[in-house]
Amino acid sequence: MDKHCNDKADGVTLRYSPELDHRPPKLREQHEMIKEGDRIPAVTLKQMTAAGPTDVPLADYCAGRKVILFGLVGAFTPPCSASHVPGYVDQAQALRAKGVEAIACVSTSDFFVMDAWGKSLGTGDSVDMLADGNHEFTRAAGLTLDLSSVGLGERIHRSAMVVDDGVITYLAVEPDSNSVTVSSAEAVLAKL
Repeated sequence: MDKHCNDKADGVTLRYSPELDHRPPKLREQHEMIKEGDRIPAVTLKQMTAAGPTDVPLADYCAGRKVILFGLVGAFTPPCSASHVPGYVDQAQALRAKGVEAIACVSTSDFFVMDAWGKSLGTGDSVDMLADGNHEFTRAAGLTLDLSSVGLGERIHRSAMVVDDGVITYLAVEPDSNSVTVSSAEAVLAKL
């Protein structure tokens, strides 16, 4: 991890510096980032369904099929709402034609927010909106983006991965979480 990490959100420069990290040591722990060839972490996410909040064991969700998981900083944030999620909704049919059986958006927002956001963007059956409210996946995958210094807390790095029967076959992490380039639906489609 770089000693200093710069990011921008809605025109505000965000700067993380480990010297300013005053959280208890346990919260500062960072797992090594997952990589291609690794198995997806066996954690449980949440999804709002007609029956209410439902556990989604990620290993089971990815078992026996090809899945795209894309992570983003937060619900209702500008790049996420303007291009990241809509890109996957727009490209869902093309991605499925390449053998993808499920597409999921993962954020550290809670399942109520993810559900409302998905409805506002018209995700329907195109994209599953999965909440990592406890940051289990974000931390286990080593994808934590600490924006505590600007009041946003820990988030997930903007990223995308292809998971084939539980094994990560493609992983892309954006160098700038305001950009939607290597983690876009179009970029992932080109890699399939």
